[in-house]
Amino acid sequence: MQLATFLLVLEDYMLPCLNKKLFGIDCPGCGLQRSIVLFLKGDFSAAFDMYPAIFTLIPLVLFAITSQFIRFRFDSTIKVTLGILSGSIILVNYILKMTHLTH
Repeated sequence: MQLATFLLVLEDYMLPCLNKKLFGIDCPGCGLQRSIVLFLKGDFSAAFDMYPAIFTLIPLVLFAITSQFIRFRFDSTIKVTLGILSGSIILVNYILKMTHLTH
């Protein structure tokens, strides 16, 4: 299967946001799936616009998987730092998105 076909199939099977369907407002994770697809397509600026934490979550996931097979000297510190950074970006982005809706 070619990458382009795979990405088109991914777009067709994205999960809807239950929070948005029930309450009409985005959740802190809204946009992550679309951002991953945009990232895989190579549209990095659109991926960042869709979900800014994508550029800290991808290294976090890759490092967490890699550290299961290869031991790094400061692996727990790196994971915690990337986790806090990702969480902070998600929180700030969500607050900005919600305050934009109220004004």
